[in-house]
Amino acid sequence: MINDFLKHLFPRVVLKKNLRLTYTFCLGGLAFSTLLVLTISGLLLIFYYQPYAGKAYESILFLEAAVPGGAYLRRLHRLSSHVFLVLIFLHTLRVVLTGAYRKPREFNWIIGFALLCLAVFTAYTGYLLPMDQLSLWKTQTGMELIGTVPGGDLIRALLLPDGLGNPLSLLRFYALHIIVLPVAILSLCALHFYRIRKDKGLLPYL
Repeated sequence: MINDFLKHLFPRVVLKKNLRLTYTFCLGGLAFSTLLVLTISGLLLIFYYQPYAGKAYESILFLEAAVPGGAYLRRLHRLSSHVFLVLIFLHTLRVVLTGAYRKPREFNWIIGFALLCLAVFTAYTGYLLPMDQLSLWKTQTGMELIGTVPGGDLIRALLLPDGLGNPLSLLRFYALHIIVLPVAILSLCALHFYRIRKDKGLLPYL
């Protein structure tokens, strides 16, 4: 699977007609490129962010005011997250409209949809991390919406064991945002690319 993943990123041969500009040009590839920007910028932000209820907001202020390029780095990470969501949504929409989810690619469609859901959830967990008033309101709104679905109270109890904005809740959001969800997304991306090459449906030169 790893070899197919690398071959998909760096193919030996590409058909000339597949390089022409279209309205759906490489949406999946652009989404993955944005994911790499998110990963790199997020790793750099880890060096300054403090996942403590009383220190999180102060660390953001320090990053933007005292670290050279800190404000740019944070805005790059935030903007990349928005672009990533838009691209992966458009890619999913393209798959639906062109019927690319049909046999033999139905399993890859499930993987892609799971990636979309994980991307949305990862963005949501990042909302709380700055620990300013806006992030608290956004997270609270999300928790209220989650509480309306079946099993929502259990999910809310797992995410907010000590209440919104308290130390354990912040730590869980932080762990999900920087470890659990990114690892899951990158693993599914590798499986997604592997299935594209295995199905050979959209790329005749594979």
